[in-house]
Amino acid sequence: MKFLDQAKVYIRSGDGGAGSVSFRREKYVEFGGPDGGDGGRGGDVIVECVDGLNTLIDYRYQQHFKAKTGGHGMGRNRHGANGADIVLKVPVGTQVFEEDGETLLCDMTEVGQKLVLAKGGNGGFGNAYFKSSVNQAPRRANPGQEGTEKWIWLRLKLIADAGLVGLPNAGKSTFLAAVSRARPKIADYPFTTLNPGLGVVQAGGESFVLADIPGLIEGAHEGHGLGDRFLGHVERCAILLHLVDGTSEDVAGDYRTIRGELEAYGNGLDEKPVILALNKCDALTEDVIEERAKALAGASGQEPMRLSGVSGQGVEEVLYKLLGEVRKARRKALKEDTAASEEQQQGWRP
Repeated sequence: MKFLDQAKVYIRSGDGGAGSVSFRREKYVEFGGPDGGDGGRGGDVIVECVDGLNTLIDYRYQQHFKAKTGGHGMGRNRHGANGADIVLKVPVGTQVFEEDGETLLCDMTEVGQKLVLAKGGNGGFGNAYFKSSVNQAPRRANPGQEGTEKWIWLRLKLIADAGLVGLPNAGKSTFLAAVSRARPKIADYPFTTLNPGLGVVQAGGESFVLADIPGLIEGAHEGHGLGDRFLGHVERCAILLHLVDGTSEDVAGDYRTIRGELEAYGNGLDEKPVILALNKCDALTEDVIEERAKALAGASGQEPMRLSGVSGQGVEEVLYKLLGEVRKARRKALKEDTAASEEQQQGWRP
């Protein structure tokens, strides 16, 4: 299955059904009177967060979604049927934007979450509605209200506890494969990873989700390489693991490149806690490791951890450090949820 994290779709809610102009005509009924029924309501366009999806590929092949029109009213005070709703099913982590791409309509973060994006038009009144003491035979009815239409953007941002960032070939996919059962593509050339990947990591009797995104290069925010759009998949992470290739001749420059791209992207990524690690230490001597770790510490202002995804050196220490930050984020989220639920339970008091 192809990975698609952005789609533009057209939605239109259903028109309301028209009201009916009808009069009761029966043998031996002298004063029948108006009996035209109302039209049915048009269908809504609803977005729903469901389990079992991890991509927006369905919206690559269908971009137009129209709800059904409400049924027209009929004689004998028969009400038109309501139009059928149409539901856009999206994976967890999908954001819905207006056509401008900036106005956020909703953020689907929980399975079962629903939102009406376009409400169907109301049905028109039949002539029975207009009957009064001064107009006992109305010959008019309302047409149904028109539905609304618009274009929207669907953007998927994976929900993970921690994220991997670094230059291409920094060893991100190798690290993900070493600590989880994920099987990303691994090769000795840049941009092996073309799509984000997730892996479930076990550490300290707990588990957390680790996200791997394609590598960044200098100028990614201007569209160089694969661009920086994939950084959206680590926006929700509590912590970032910045891997620097220890076999590079300029580890300090590599670090500054990634930090510059994170700052250029914004959205709070440059403010997230970061664990800095010098990777591929299995291919270096002790003297070289110390020399490059010192250069990296001078550029970043923090002591880098030494690790190797291939040999397993330092991997466990990094995982426990990641787990510590994930625990903090989870406790904070739990406190916020508890406070919100207590506030709702208290309700209004005079």
